[in-house]
Amino acid sequence: MKTPIAIRNTVRATVAAAAIAVLTFGTGAQPAHAGGIRNCVDLTGKQLNRVGCFENVWSGDVEYRMTFSTVTFSGSAPHDLEPFYVLAPQGAVAQGPVPTFPHDHVVRAIPTANAGTYTTRLQGFFVLCTEQGLVGGTCTPEWLNAGGGVAPFAKSVGGHALTSTAAIESAAADGDVLLVNLGPAAVIVGSIRQSN
Repeated sequence: MKTPIAIRNTVRATVAAAAIAVLTFGTGAQPAHAGGIRNCVDLTGKQLNRVGCFENVWSGDVEYRMTFSTVTFSGSAPHDLEPFYVLAPQGAVAQGPVPTFPHDHVVRAIPTANAGTYTTRLQGFFVLCTEQGLVGGTCTPEWLNAGGGVAPFAKSVGGHALTSTAAIESAAADGDVLLVNLGPAAVIVGSIRQSN
C-alpha cells in the first residue's frame, strides 16, 4: 500500500494529466453518423470528437443509457453544474473501459417531467478514496491509471456500492472520498431517458 504522501502526490499528478483524457467524448452538439449512435468506448482515432455516442450511467442505483456529444464544449458554463461522477467500476463490466481506463459514471436522479428525458450540461468529477478512507478501511479502492498516474478510485464505501449521488456525497461528507472537480475541460453535455 502506498503512503499517504505518495497517494496525495499521485492524485495531484493524475488529476492534472487526466482531466482532458477521461472525458474525451467531451461536450457540445454534433449529429451522429448515419450508421447510428455507437458506444463511446468503441470510438477511436479520427472518430473521436466527430460523432455522438452513448455510455451507461448510474442514477439512483439504476443503470441507464446516456447519449453524449463528442465535441469539446466551448460555451460559457454556469458554476453550479450538476455532477458527473467518474469512479471505479461498480459491476462486473465497466461502463467506460477503453480508450481511457475502466470506470463507471453516476449522475443525479432523472426528473420525471418532460416524458422522463433529461438533457443537461454536467461537470466531471473523479471520486477518489481519501487517506482517511484508505487507512480506516472504509473506502475500497481500485488503483487505476487515468492517464497521468495511478490513483485510488473509489469502488465501495463501507462495503456498499456507489451507484447514487446520495451514496457518493454522503461518503464525501464523512471524509472517506474526495470529489475532484476536473474543471472546464470536463464539462459535458448529455441526454438521458428513464426507460432503459
